[in-house]
Amino acid sequence: MPEFRRRPHGPVLEKPTLKNPKATLKRFLGYLRPHVLTLILVFVFVTVSSFFGILSPYLIGKTIDEVFVPRAFDRLPRYALVLGSIYVLTSLLFWLQGKLMLKLSQDVVFRMRKELFEKLQRIPVGFFDKTPHGDIMSRLINDVDNINNVLGNSIVQVFSGIVTLIGVVIMMFRVDVLLSFVTLSIVPLTVLITRIVSSRTRKYFYENQKVLGELNGIIEEDISGLSVIKLFTREEKEIEKFNRVNEVLRKVGTRAQIFSGILPPLMNMVNNLGFALISGFGGWLALRGTITVGTIATFIGYSRQFTRPLNELSNQFNMIQMALASAERIFEILDIEEEKDDPEAIELKDVRGEIEFRNVWFSYDKKTPVLKNITFHIKPGQRVALVGPTGSGKTTIVNLLMRFYEVDEGQILIDGVDIRKIKKSSLRSNIGIVLQDTILFSTTVKENLRYANPDATDEEIKEAAKLTHADHFIKHLPEGYDTILTDNGEDLSQGQRQLLAITRVFIANPKILILDEATSNVDTKTEKSIQSAMWKLMEGKTSIIIAHRLNTIKNADLIIVLKDGEIVEMGKHDELMQNRGFYYELFTSQYGMILEKK
Repeated sequence: MPEFRRRPHGPVLEKPTLKNPKATLKRFLGYLRPHVLTLILVFVFVTVSSFFGILSPYLIGKTIDEVFVPRAFDRLPRYALVLGSIYVLTSLLFWLQGKLMLKLSQDVVFRMRKELFEKLQRIPVGFFDKTPHGDIMSRLINDVDNINNVLGNSIVQVFSGIVTLIGVVIMMFRVDVLLSFVTLSIVPLTVLITRIVSSRTRKYFYENQKVLGELNGIIEEDISGLSVIKLFTREEKEIEKFNRVNEVLRKVGTRAQIFSGILPPLMNMVNNLGFALISGFGGWLALRGTITVGTIATFIGYSRQFTRPLNELSNQFNMIQMALASAERIFEILDIEEEKDDPEAIELKDVRGEIEFRNVWFSYDKKTPVLKNITFHIKPGQRVALVGPTGSGKTTIVNLLMRFYEVDEGQILIDGVDIRKIKKSSLRSNIGIVLQDTILFSTTVKENLRYANPDATDEEIKEAAKLTHADHFIKHLPEGYDTILTDNGEDLSQGQRQLLAITRVFIANPKILILDEATSNVDTKTEKSIQSAMWKLMEGKTSIIIAHRLNTIKNADLIIVLKDGEIVEMGKHDELMQNRGFYYELFTSQYGMILEKK
């Protein structure tokens, strides 16, 4: 695969480019459209429970004026029964609306995770080369969880808050207009505080999610490469790198929480100011006989009901800001252009395996060419080796042939057809590849071998394993072919894992075969045991071999020698050795002592 150009880990942060929050919110709300009926039902429950809640202060005021002031305690059971019934019904409605929203939130995040994962299967390989895997995992898990939390809690509270605010305002003006204006006098201050704080909250929450993704990338990378870290005693350096990013996360997270945490105490201060105004002004009116004590009690209750939704809305606004930041990160992936076939792309049929590169130029960054005017022709059934030092472009040629990337200039043809005119699925299904790093899945050995050809029978699998000499060690596994592999087959040796990968290609039986360092991780004895099987596999197939052990490709029909992205030599082994060019230098650098003895 191409050399990874991973983002550097460290405390330097890019300034987040936030999308239009209104557009993001509108797109997010699109996920709720299929659940309109559920939302309507929840809204009805919220409206009824809020109505019952709004009645409570009014009934409490009536109880004071009609029971306690005149000492008519015989009326108390009736008011108590009404208030008790309201509280029971309100609790039941809260439970019902919570249950409905829980199901809705799970359905929405299920759809979102599904779309996100499906998108990851369809976007170009280049995205994964440039994006830390931990950041992708963070978007798929953490960001979706943030949205789940908002759907499960915030929507109901926002509904309830809006209905309560409207209902309380109506009831206050019905009871007393003057005290209503006194109560509402704190609203401008509340709105001003909320806007000032929220102007920065979204930015900090976005940064927090971004750095969290980077930290997840470091963790994922270190766990995967723990043996290498220990081998080179780099534990302290890795801890230092982790601590640098963790410190950035601490600072960004602290800023986000500080700004979001400012709202509750500020709102509490405004609430207390409202209580003081109502108590003072209401008391003055009561002394003048304008209102009753019950009216003051009613307005204190309404003041609390009025400020509680304001507080909840401001708190939920912080949660919504975090969810919007998460939604933006998710939509960034969903908006990536997918791999697409040409509208007139064809299926490959009766593949002969002829491959031709015509004046191909390519660069990963669109600036520095990695391949420069590459031209060669491979006849059907030929065994061709790509040779060159690290970074010479061998793997890039394979990536272009598989259409993991598209050429900048020139053409690549299979059987005379430009591969851009071939459906990618058809192209790739006719190419078998054994990578340097073997990928095995968490399932049985048998299913791993059947991965490239789901129709393969158990007998065909075992026969292929015998040809690659994999059958010998598979039979000695605890459950044989039914042994479940975990963690990319870590219980197996490197050579055994690579033998499984080679067997998988045997079973796929492709027309074109690519062996990318196919035996570089196999010991010399194992390498010799599979060489005969490998050459037998290549019979009748067009085969491209990439190997640093040059003695493994001496029998190739054609050797293409690369240096700095250019072809410097082509020919057979003996011919290239006689020319004493760059291939001769590479070969003698590995086997010079042997040549001198001869």
